[in-house]
Amino acid sequence: MNIALILSGGTGTRLASDIPKQYIEVYGKPIISYCIESLSAHRQIDAIQIIADSAWQKPIQSWLPAYEPGKKFRGFSAPGSNRQLSILNGLEAIRKYADDSDYVFIHDAARPLLTPKQITACLDAAKGHDGVIPVLPMKDTVYSSADGKRITALLDRSEIYAGQAPEVFRLGVYYAANVRLLPDRIKNINGSTEPAVMAGLDVAMIFGDENNFKITTKADLERFQSIVKESQSL
Repeated sequence: MNIALILSGGTGTRLASDIPKQYIEVYGKPIISYCIESLSAHRQIDAIQIIADSAWQKPIQSWLPAYEPGKKFRGFSAPGSNRQLSILNGLEAIRKYADDSDYVFIHDAARPLLTPKQITACLDAAKGHDGVIPVLPMKDTVYSSADGKRITALLDRSEIYAGQAPEVFRLGVYYAANVRLLPDRIKNINGSTEPAVMAGLDVAMIFGDENNFKITTKADLERFQSIVKESQSL
């Protein structure tokens, strides 16, 4: 089984919006519904679990009939105090109906431009590995600074990649990797793949999709609005 875990527990404070960014409507659709629709329609996704604050669970459920054609939604999980604890809450819920050999497909609700091609690429690449992460090569010269004031070293950009989403992991070993970081180290995790790397899991890389950006700022939202408008005019 492949279970999609959609992270929708964030507050979106950097966008300075009245509501979390993933619930802002763009051309009549909440942002979260764009990725729900893509995942629900994909033949390789078997179930969907959503991390969402209790205040937003009823609205999301009211949107599902229109944007969840595959009827794959299995339930909600509560957000944790940080992103990785939210993921752990989702993993614990998923383990009640999935096997440890199944795969969990982790994606942000605020990344609405998830394509069927990217979903397929991630799931296919995960076979035979503990996980997979899409990455983007670095285009600019990359430097290291020990104090944030002076350049310490020039890094080889051919060996450096920017991690993206979605990330896919074998459920059992990834859950164990997260539990191993409790109670304190998990609070310092910034990316979903970090626990897997820290546990020495076999994580493959594939090329990501530059259009699969995360809506964080007002400029990101405007960019997404322009993309949707252009696609609707075709």
